[in-house]
Amino acid sequence: MTLLTFRFAPSPNGELHLGHAYSALLNQKLARHTGGRLLLRVEDIDTTRCTPEFEAGMFADLKWLGLGWEEPVRRQSEHFADYEAVLERLIREELVYPAFMSRGEIRAFIASERRGRDWPRDPDGVPLYPQVDKALPMKERKRRIAENAPFAWRLDVGAAMARAGKDITWAEFTDETLSATRPVEACPQDWGDVIVARRDIPTSYHLAVVIDDALQGVSHVVRGQDLFSATGVQRLLQKILGLPRPAYFHHRLILGPDGRKLSKSLRDTGLAALREAGASPDDVRKMVGL
Repeated sequence: MTLLTFRFAPSPNGELHLGHAYSALLNQKLARHTGGRLLLRVEDIDTTRCTPEFEAGMFADLKWLGLGWEEPVRRQSEHFADYEAVLERLIREELVYPAFMSRGEIRAFIASERRGRDWPRDPDGVPLYPQVDKALPMKERKRRIAENAPFAWRLDVGAAMARAGKDITWAEFTDETLSATRPVEACPQDWGDVIVARRDIPTSYHLAVVIDDALQGVSHVVRGQDLFSATGVQRLLQKILGLPRPAYFHHRLILGPDGRKLSKSLRDTGLAALREAGASPDDVRKMVGL
């Protein structure tokens, strides 16, 4: 019998907060309830913002909470070769293209089209990438790359969806008991041509996470509701790469007093601060509704 495999996959780019605690503890609870495995993955492809200090703090917080996981821990920064091999396949199959426009150039292009307000935007509110790079001749692309022009590899979503076919869905659990699922139709086109790798880092969050989940045998992805829409892009990548399809549960978010989701970047109260203030792991469980 194949064991169910769950994972908690934080990024060490800030201090863990109550939202992370809820997700980690829920994954642990579900793994124990089903007799499954719990993995810890360090998603540190952002080598600028992710630091050893934040990683050490993350481990300290999780151990304090009583979280247990299988060893070894997978660090994405140690597996760039895995991602680069898949990226090279996408390049060969012409499912990605080099995109040269900076954020400022994107804004200028949209302004020149006089479509600022009605330009399509992704679920996060970011303008979709203009498709002008797709028309560049191969000779021009190679010239720019040879001259060290900055670029990112973007997924040609139209070509990828044509390759994947119509059945791009996932099974979404309806509550924390994981007793029932509903089918969800993926809508990767809502994100436009997303970045799958950069010139200096041969991957992105979307690409790395589907490769890691496949290599680690993750059967159940339990994470926050804020990533629900992003699952459409990841399902598309899984489909065109022939990767296994995990089941998903996008759990409720832990909100701050002002009603917004907690955030590292806004320096919301971290677990270390709660611990230093005298809170116990049981207190944290009560705070997050577990």
